[in-house]
Amino acid sequence: AEEILRFYGVKSGDKVADIMAGRGYYTAILSQVVGEKGVVYSANETIRKEFAARFQNPPFANVKLVEGKMEALALPADSSLDFVFIHLNYHDLAPETRTAMNRRIFAALKPGGAYGVVDHAAKDGSGNEVNHTLHRIDKAIVVKEVTEAGFVLVREGEVLRNPGDPRTESVFVDRGKSDRFVLRFEKPKR
Repeated sequence: AEEILRFYGVKSGDKVADIMAGRGYYTAILSQVVGEKGVVYSANETIRKEFAARFQNPPFANVKLVEGKMEALALPADSSLDFVFIHLNYHDLAPETRTAMNRRIFAALKPGGAYGVVDHAAKDGSGNEVNHTLHRIDKAIVVKEVTEAGFVLVREGEVLRNPGDPRTESVFVDRGKSDRFVLRFEKPKR
């Protein structure tokens, strides 16, 4: 996680969002990294009681829970965020949901702000075919959809790559061994 956040340049005082935060693994880490002057919007379609309770504790005073459908993602649309992150969940969303969500993320980020997408790699050219069976997505689809929202792909991290993964099995078969891509998109400065 440290290497990933270093790759994205997250720092103290940043305003960030963790999309489809799940149990809040990255929300908790981001909260500590951005510190008391920063803000973390932690977004889930449904917020469970235990999740809400965890983030009401004083160390997480900088966390704002956001609940609702991803296509209507309730982030501030004022270009004030430094970083938005979706970790291993982009493939879970329908293409039309992702399109709407990407536009909302674009509106939320400041010019030069980063949008990080980390997901399990599917075979090149497979499109959305294995999103729900193998829980993987073709990197080219992610790049196409995110750049169509106005973003520019700036860098790709190699830290989670696994060239030995044939990308033909469910990511749950050999947990933690899947080939994952780490993409850094940015909202253009002008």
